[in-house]
Amino acid sequence: MDSTKQDFQPRTFSIKLWPPSESTRLMLVERMTKNLSTESIFSRKYGLLGKEEAHDNAKRIEEVCFASADEHFKEEPDGDGSSAVQLYAKETSKLMLEVLKRGPRTTVEPEVPVADTPLEPADSVFDISGGKRAFIEADEAKELLSPLIKPGNAYKRICFSNRSFGIGAANVAGPILESIKKQLTEVDISDFVAGRPEDEALDVMRIFSKALEGSVLRYLNISDNALGEKGVRAFEELLKSQDNLEELYVMNDGISEEAAQALSELIPSTEKLKILHFHNNMTGDEGAMFIAEMVKRSPNLESFRCSATRIGSDGGVALAEALGTCTRLKKLDLRDNLFGVEAGLALSKTLSKLPDLVELYLSDLNLENKGTVAIINTLKQSAPQLEVLEMAGNEINAKASQALAECLTAMQSLKKLTLAENELKDDGAVVIAKSLEDGHQDLKELDVSTNMLQRVGARCFAQAIANKPGFVQLNINGNFISDEGIDEVKDILKSGENSVEVLGPLDENDPEGEAEDDEEEEEEEEDDGELDSKLQSLKVEQDD
Repeated sequence: MDSTKQDFQPRTFSIKLWPPSESTRLMLVERMTKNLSTESIFSRKYGLLGKEEAHDNAKRIEEVCFASADEHFKEEPDGDGSSAVQLYAKETSKLMLEVLKRGPRTTVEPEVPVADTPLEPADSVFDISGGKRAFIEADEAKELLSPLIKPGNAYKRICFSNRSFGIGAANVAGPILESIKKQLTEVDISDFVAGRPEDEALDVMRIFSKALEGSVLRYLNISDNALGEKGVRAFEELLKSQDNLEELYVMNDGISEEAAQALSELIPSTEKLKILHFHNNMTGDEGAMFIAEMVKRSPNLESFRCSATRIGSDGGVALAEALGTCTRLKKLDLRDNLFGVEAGLALSKTLSKLPDLVELYLSDLNLENKGTVAIINTLKQSAPQLEVLEMAGNEINAKASQALAECLTAMQSLKKLTLAENELKDDGAVVIAKSLEDGHQDLKELDVSTNMLQRVGARCFAQAIANKPGFVQLNINGNFISDEGIDEVKDILKSGENSVEVLGPLDENDPEGEAEDDEEEEEEEEDDGELDSKLQSLKVEQDD
């Protein structure tokens, strides 16, 4: 017998499938975002989610499912993690299906609290929001809400969103809610009167408000109810009794000047608020003054969202000054307003008082170069720890690129940078891309779409991210990059640590487009040599 074969012992390998790497988790979020925002049988039936809403949902789903699977894995420490992976995939698919069936909503799901809040066990959460939006009348309400009247139930969090309550259903719900209000800490009654006549909707709100009066809530969501001033005042009894709110969501509620005033007057204390969101309202400058008063009384705010609220320069200045009292702020979202330069300058002064800022969303504010430079000069000193910076649609051109580059060089923790829909052109791209090339090991997303970029600018940004570990997406869509330029970008990505898969869609790129008029094109030709010389230092480094 062959002694070699006789003595051979097979080697065993132990492969751990859990936890997934950060890059794997990010890729999953991107895939889910694409699936949620792509036409399908569900979108034709329930509506198509926008990219921002899809991404927010995808991120939330992944975080929830990862936490659940990780807890499962801790219970089987000697296993290879395969069952945790299966649970992770199963729960992800399940929650994605729920989001698709719910359809698009202007309100994103409440974000995970900035504060460290322990997750509640499943039997403390009562949620009837799943499935297609439906009208609820008395008989169905009795059946749906029956778990809430069982003796000894431990429900602390209730969600009635996506169900439209009529008077009959509200009269059933009222006594039930009143009987358990002392144990409730979180109430979501967003989108719960959709399609009802105004008078009926207001009566339903009053019934719920009366029933919940005196509850001690940390979380309240009354979004998507087209409140206006009448709706806010219909919740008077509930709002006036709240002294301990930590999270308040009033999004897509038709919050006008009068409604904002009513809201500011009715809530007795916002001192404990950590999250305050007013997205997609008709607040305007006058209403912003009342929102600013609430903000001033909320020194513990950690997340403030006041995007798409029609606020102009005066309101923007008032908000910016009020935010100076919120020195614990970590996330600030003011996107899609009409601030202009003056409000941008006011905001730049406030940002120096926010040392804990991690996410900053300032897209579509008409900041122009002057407002932008003032803000980024402040951020360079006060917020080098920033992880997300969005400044799309602000008419930023190459003249601001050097200041931007200096700021970005200081921000080595950046994970996402959005400069889309500006006017950087190739001149600005060369400078900004150079600032991102060294360091920035955590950068995952870079969006410079619709910036009049051509071949040179596209190559610069590709070289800047080609070797970033775990990088997820480079968006250079909507520019004027030639076919040869696209091929060069792909070659750069292939030769680096990242593959060409990180390159976003190019369906809106115009390879024959012109970035400038004839006079400017002549100047560009004269500068070609200078641009090419700058590129010499931007080549991808490869290991020998």
